[in-house]
Amino acid sequence: MSGRVLVVGSVNVDLVVQTDRLPLPGETVLGGTFRRFHGGKGGNQAVAAARLRRPTLFIGAVGDDTFEMEARRALSSERVDTSMVASLPGQPTGVALILVDAAGENEIAVVPGANGAIESGYVRDCLARLGRLTGDALLVCNEVPLHVVREALVCGHAAGATTILNPAPAIGIDRSLFGLADIVTPNRTELATLLQTEARRTGRRVDASTDTSARARVLLDAGPEGPGVRKAVIVTLGAGGVVVLERIGAGLKRTLQARPESTEPAPAVSGTEPCEDPEPVVRAPATGPAADSPEEDGAPADAARLGDYRVWEVQADKVATVDSTGAGDAFCGALAAALAEGRSLSEAVRRAVAGAALATTHSGAREGMPTATELDGFLALR
Repeated sequence: MSGRVLVVGSVNVDLVVQTDRLPLPGETVLGGTFRRFHGGKGGNQAVAAARLRRPTLFIGAVGDDTFEMEARRALSSERVDTSMVASLPGQPTGVALILVDAAGENEIAVVPGANGAIESGYVRDCLARLGRLTGDALLVCNEVPLHVVREALVCGHAAGATTILNPAPAIGIDRSLFGLADIVTPNRTELATLLQTEARRTGRRVDASTDTSARARVLLDAGPEGPGVRKAVIVTLGAGGVVVLERIGAGLKRTLQARPESTEPAPAVSGTEPCEDPEPVVRAPATGPAADSPEEDGAPADAARLGDYRVWEVQADKVATVDSTGAGDAFCGALAAALAEGRSLSEAVRRAVAGAALATTHSGAREGMPTATELDGFLALR
């Protein structure tokens, strides 16, 4: 079989109020409807991958309250492996408060609960027990502590996984984190936050008027504080689709091969020892035939060359949007599923864009995640 999707992140119960319009600061808006859903970016992304028929395992935490079993059942009913979901005594399960207007725009506030109390050592031990992760996609979101995000990315890379960082929210993320990921998937607001954060510390400024690919390039280029993203930055633009900037020779090509079974022990990740990142600090672009072939790099044939990178866009599908809450999570889950299946980066992005569009046609962040049959049928109509 192909690889698995491993998700390290948050699981929440979503309390959703839908009104005609979002309130202004200090304003009370009457009317609307109330519904309860299951969410958390990590949980949503795991469900998105599992519905696309990828073996999916979730690493995270819930509290010991009334929401605990409900949150677990919601994941396991979607065929997400919850054997590595910890129950933390004295902690509540995470809760998200979501307001959605008639046009599908939303505002979200999150109470982390157990998501904010999970320890990096727990994640390290979970990944160690899984052994070699060659062929797997490890997807990490930022609704867990930063030290957990770091540990997951370092250990995942050391074990051979393709590591994907969804920097949502982007607060607190710097080059020491996103430089550990193979792929980073910010939306335009998160991209701006990452660049502004670095600019405040280093004085390395980026003109806000420059195009998206030029801004994304800052994340790939080495900076004063270290190396950039290892392989690709994918900027999601909502109804505008996505912009992809990929390092030439990144190796994100179509493989569609079986994940090798290995009896080798995992790298030294047990106990209290941190994982080690074997990659050198300076990452020179690849050279030779593979560096000049779009197919080898997983880029479409019409991708434009931008120095040591290739850039291309994928337009979003036109759909009747009901609720955009889960679009970003659907994108990340579908991207990870396609890469774990062995598809090229261009194929994976195309499927992820379509999956995100389909997710907006339903209410609720998790409920709208498309199945493999729905996604394949939608793509067949393009």
